[in-house]
Amino acid sequence: MELRVNSEEKYTYADYLTWDDDIRYELIDGIPYMMSAPNTAHQRISRRLIIEIGTYLKGKKCEVFAAPYDIRLNWDTKDDTVVQPDLVVYCDVDKIDKKGGKGAPDLVIEILSPSSRKMDRAIKRSLYEKSKVREYWIIDPENNEVDVFTLVNDMYKMTVYNEDVDIPVGIFEDFNISLSDVFE
Repeated sequence: MELRVNSEEKYTYADYLTWDDDIRYELIDGIPYMMSAPNTAHQRISRRLIIEIGTYLKGKKCEVFAAPYDIRLNWDTKDDTVVQPDLVVYCDVDKIDKKGGKGAPDLVIEILSPSSRKMDRAIKRSLYEKSKVREYWIIDPENNEVDVFTLVNDMYKMTVYNEDVDIPVGIFEDFNISLSDVFE
């Protein structure tokens, strides 16, 4: 079904399921946002991260998923928010079902594109903080930087990393990712 957005109407996950699968949308607080296709740099970074994280998680209970993968952040209440982060890690298997993720992931990674900068830095940052995502990364391929937001007392604390360092993955005690490899 083609989506015709009515600015006065709020939508739910049930509505979202009826929309055309050929067009990617996210639904935030009942408002649909169309997503553009990722560019080549974006895809390379995503691929490198999925390999790094997936290799680390082999034999562990946590799982990593790459977009498109629906995350229903408030599935147990209003069910009006569905996002498709570039990468997510869930360590609670009860939050994973055949439709995607339900509830806050442990780690969310968004890779910026020109069309997603405002959404990822403001709207989604606030949404993930409110949803209690333990760790949120915003990767900026233009500047070879990563902003890492760590949940401390229900608020995000930000640390900025540049391309010459290893980032500790805060949800794990013994895992770092080399940014020189990510931005190679």
